Amino acid sequence: MSISPFLRSPFTDVTGGLVSQQMLGRCQKQEARYMDCLEAYGLDRGVVKCSSLFEDFHECQTSTKQFKRFMAMRHERDRQISAGQLKGDTKYVNPKIDSY
Repeated sequence: MSISPFLRSPFTDVTGGLVSQQMLGRCQKQEARYMDCLEAYGLDRGVVKCSSLFEDFHECQTSTKQFKRFMAMRHERDRQISAGQLKGDTKYVNPKIDSY
């Protein structure tokens, strides 16, 4: 994993912000925490020590856990429909508003 550029120049300093989430990304806070941690520990030790922050940032970008949770709920609903537990109008009812 390479975070820092191979060759540093004023051009890399100016264009470094183009590939970050800091302008209008939805993962600004997670990326800032991860970069602060990397800055505190250095690049070599930071990759190991800041791995949990990187996992949070990566989940924010990709939403893989959220998608897996959605698919598990969908499979459970399909299982209940095929088992006959959900019938008629109750098959596709949304959860109650306060059930979150």
